[in-house]
Amino acid sequence: MSNEQPSAPLSNGQVKSKPRHIILTSHHNGVGTKTTPIQWGAPDWRDRGPIVGSPRNHKYRNVIGTHGGSYSVYRALAVASGRLDPDHRADLTNTSPVVHFGPHPSWSDPDRIVSLDPYGAFVAEYMAPHFPEDYDLRPTIAITRAHIQIPELKDEIAKGRLEVDGKFLKADGNLVVTKAALDPVWYLPGIAKRLEVDESDLRHILFQQTGGMFPELVTRRDLQVFLPPIGGTTVYIVGDESALTDPSKPLAVRVHDECNGSDVFGSDICTCRPYLVHGIEVCIQAAQAGGAGVIVYCRKEGRALGEVTKFLVYNARKRQEGGDRADAYFLRTECVAGVQDMRFQELMPDVLHWLGITKIDQLVSMSNMKYDAITNSGIKVVQRIPIPPDMIPPDAQVEIEAKKAAGYFSDSGVLSVEELSQVKGRDY
Repeated sequence: MSNEQPSAPLSNGQVKSKPRHIILTSHHNGVGTKTTPIQWGAPDWRDRGPIVGSPRNHKYRNVIGTHGGSYSVYRALAVASGRLDPDHRADLTNTSPVVHFGPHPSWSDPDRIVSLDPYGAFVAEYMAPHFPEDYDLRPTIAITRAHIQIPELKDEIAKGRLEVDGKFLKADGNLVVTKAALDPVWYLPGIAKRLEVDESDLRHILFQQTGGMFPELVTRRDLQVFLPPIGGTTVYIVGDESALTDPSKPLAVRVHDECNGSDVFGSDICTCRPYLVHGIEVCIQAAQAGGAGVIVYCRKEGRALGEVTKFLVYNARKRQEGGDRADAYFLRTECVAGVQDMRFQELMPDVLHWLGITKIDQLVSMSNMKYDAITNSGIKVVQRIPIPPDMIPPDAQVEIEAKKAAGYFSDSGVLSVEELSQVKGRDY
């Protein structure tokens, strides 16, 4: 019998008791004992089974972790403070996608998609009515339509680089898009295979590096799906969605990793916002040519090192002897973080396969890591597009020259070691 004590009142004035009897998820009778098993890569969602990650009822959960990614912690705070009923169940009426993607052949390949649930948008329409009511099913993908406003697009229209068509790009600069939000859903055997590591090692290190937050990683090998507490991905599509799977129609893609300082606040120490804007420009042109454009926006701030680490690196770069220099660009990051990059682009193509993409006519990216990951996953890339020189902010010359010297794609020359050392950023 559980011991309970009163908690703060809920918004409806009721008081929800706090259970003091905790079921340890490392015990087999604590989680996943009655839920449909997950058959990852099954060709039909009925056979694949639902992702049940709600903390509401441990008895029916069949995954490690809970829904919501990094926001699951905020949910815990809301429950602890009495603002959210822990037994609340989402009313999914009228939440179904405005556009349906798939199923595509890639959805039934257990090696092709391992970091998201391709059926994650089907929950309200298909899975919820099909599976028992005791299963608290929640979508991991949501798809809607919107107008977005990028101030630079008005400048591009004024310069004649973009034309208003009234369908995709409006006269006021508004851009009509279809957008999808995707939470991470990791199939651990597939993640381990993709990264070429042993699954047991992967599970143990995930357990250790999260401070023992998820004991099932090491005690429940029968649970193969993990909902990690990290950020997800947003996809913005310009043009006809059917063009994504039609190789005869032009398709432009920009895979963009989050850079809050530049993307939102316009910091000129990097090329992130200008490159994002250029990617959107190319996507609009592809849509207007009868195809489509895709912006994949990944929450991987500071090369997945985090914003605190990124700002520490900025300080180290500016304060080192000789100031910010292109020849020491990557070294300063490694000195602080111990590694140059933690984005693991090997997992990035999953979202492209979810969309059914098999060919990209224009990949708006200089990154060799992104290009290699995409092409190695079986997607053909016809053309790579670097950022135009006139869009590079003054203080970002250090970054761009360092990346070119490191092997990033460029249609201009690469500087010599001596020339590279002369490329410097501005002082504070």
